Amino acid sequence: MTHYKFQITGMTCASCSSRIEKVLNRMDGVEEASVNLATEQANVTLTNNSLKPEDLIVKIEKAGFGATVANDNQDLPDHTKTSGELAVLIVCLVLTAPLVAPMLALPFGLDWHLNGWIQLALATPVQIVAIHRFYRSAWGALKGLTGNMDLLVAMGTTAAYGLSLYMLIASPKGTGMLYFEAAAAVTCLILVGKWLENRAKHGVTEAIRALMHLRPETARRLKGDTEESISIDQVRMGDVILVKPGEHIPVDGVIIKGDSEIDESMLTGESLPLHKVSGDKVTGGAINGSGLLHIKTTAVGKATVLSKIIEMIQGAQATKAPVQKLADKIAAIFVPIVCLIALTTFIGWSLHGASMDQALINAITVLVIACPCALGLATPTAIMAGTGVGARHGILIKDAQSLELAHKITTVIFDKTGTLTEGRPKLVEFDPKLVKIAASLQKGSEHSLAKAFEAKKTFEVDDFKATPGHGISGTIKKTSYRLGNRNHMKHDLSSFDAKAQEMESTGMTVVWLEDGDQILGLFGLADTLKKTSTPAIKQLKDQGIISVMLSGDNEKTAQKVAQEVGIETVIAQVLPNEKADHVARLKKDGQVLAMVGDGVNDGPALATADVSFAMASGSDVAVHSAGVTLMRSDPMMIAQAISISKATYRKIQQNLFWAFIYNVIALPAAAFGLLNPMIAGGAMALSSVSVVSNSLLLKRWKPKP
Repeated sequence: MTHYKFQITGMTCASCSSRIEKVLNRMDGVEEASVNLATEQANVTLTNNSLKPEDLIVKIEKAGFGATVANDNQDLPDHTKTSGELAVLIVCLVLTAPLVAPMLALPFGLDWHLNGWIQLALATPVQIVAIHRFYRSAWGALKGLTGNMDLLVAMGTTAAYGLSLYMLIASPKGTGMLYFEAAAAVTCLILVGKWLENRAKHGVTEAIRALMHLRPETARRLKGDTEESISIDQVRMGDVILVKPGEHIPVDGVIIKGDSEIDESMLTGESLPLHKVSGDKVTGGAINGSGLLHIKTTAVGKATVLSKIIEMIQGAQATKAPVQKLADKIAAIFVPIVCLIALTTFIGWSLHGASMDQALINAITVLVIACPCALGLATPTAIMAGTGVGARHGILIKDAQSLELAHKITTVIFDKTGTLTEGRPKLVEFDPKLVKIAASLQKGSEHSLAKAFEAKKTFEVDDFKATPGHGISGTIKKTSYRLGNRNHMKHDLSSFDAKAQEMESTGMTVVWLEDGDQILGLFGLADTLKKTSTPAIKQLKDQGIISVMLSGDNEKTAQKVAQEVGIETVIAQVLPNEKADHVARLKKDGQVLAMVGDGVNDGPALATADVSFAMASGSDVAVHSAGVTLMRSDPMMIAQAISISKATYRKIQQNLFWAFIYNVIALPAAAFGLLNPMIAGGAMALSSVSVVSNSLLLKRWKPKP
């Protein structure tokens, strides 16, 4: 499959984004097309390689919109750079003010009106702006045999302006009832609303913009003793980069000279700088402290941690939450329904004896007050704000579904090693004579326990074999050895069984060693609990969430660790390939299940859970199985991620409620003549601004101490 991303211009409401989706999804070879109104981007997945980006752009343009291919490094549209729009808005406001002034003066006992021809002179330039702003988009919608917000506004303002022009010509003295001020005021109010909405949108995308701007555009490359300044795109793997104090680190790499305090807060959410020395990994975008560093490049372009983080967040913001489907369906039929209500309003008032101009004004009010914009912005702006605030705190949410579903979690399953514990087990009880044999066998193993076995000199091992979940075997100097748990041993365990049980009762992981004839001895390994494991489990328990520990360790060791952190349910002695089965079994009980693991050995289990959390090291975000990646290996971040999900879902509910209730109240009020077009225009503009502003409040979210 091929994936393309396009930057779209000309969208004004949810009907626009729905129309583009329909046009693209009808094309042969398009697997899925999704359009985000808030980011003004379309994401298209193709199954037919014969389709080119140009073919898709032609279809989008025929639907009445502009489109360009968005590259990976392209910034989001900067809605604050609207000096031209602001100038037009100010001119329109200046021209409209004298038209509206007589109406505003009535409550103060001042009854005066501008001459009709003066009103025409003031309103016409504003109507020309309306033609440029609304009619072009409305015409595109009509060509696509559909409607959008601009079509409703164009119909409303044209009717008000046209009716006034007709009445002025019919009464040349210019003293009749005219509605030029309604047409001009509606145009101004909508322009004001869009300007405020664009500025609010900029705030919603602030987090991802900040990440995009972390990486410097240039780097200092060292060649021998020579220093040269090059574009970041020219940096290659293995290049040595010089980073001076206070500068952003431009690449992912390893320090080969120097030491410094590194601030990675924008990437991991870790508030305190970390002291790093020669041999330590550093991440592009982090801020160097007071040291001078020589860094050998290990990743460039899309392979860098920062690029992966940005890609993950953009991917989440491009997806649609399930709750948005209802809003999309309503938006798709919204404009025809509003037009029908407006026509019914006109006919109804006419049949009940109202004058033609009164019936028409009420119909115009219906057209103007309808607003599918708020429906289209309700979910994506909340998703963008939620994923943005999560990223600032080191919580990377891969898709909108995970963000929405996390608030429903009832059970969290924790892997033990590396999740609740530090994942760096140490030998605490052993026979020194056997360590060299064990260390030799473990050289070929990637298991987390293998790192605990160290020896200055080791033997050559032949016939090495690893049995997942059990242990390893190999031949040293023609003698066969087996190293692993009880189930991996072939000989009688009784001589060491009492000792093993004693070690397990203290929380040690016991590793057995045998040769071809007998059990040789035991190794007791202990892994330190993370400081935040116990408070993390308590925090979840306070929220009514059940914690379960899933471990490949023996029952006694697993129970000991669970008891220390406060977990009551333990599933022990689980083989790696059985973890997913246990997760699936627990899901059958009707629980909304989250799985927390290290994202490597726990891939199948993570994929099986409803919501999956992978703990990254801060330098590894390539965790494809997980819906949520935690940039710090801190169990407390699970509760934080759930808190962000709950806050985001509340905002989505609030936004959709206000968007729906606005139209439920506003449309009947307009149809029954309780509103005038100016109030309708202001209310319509305010509805979109209020939705985006409400989403912006998510930026105030902070983790509980």
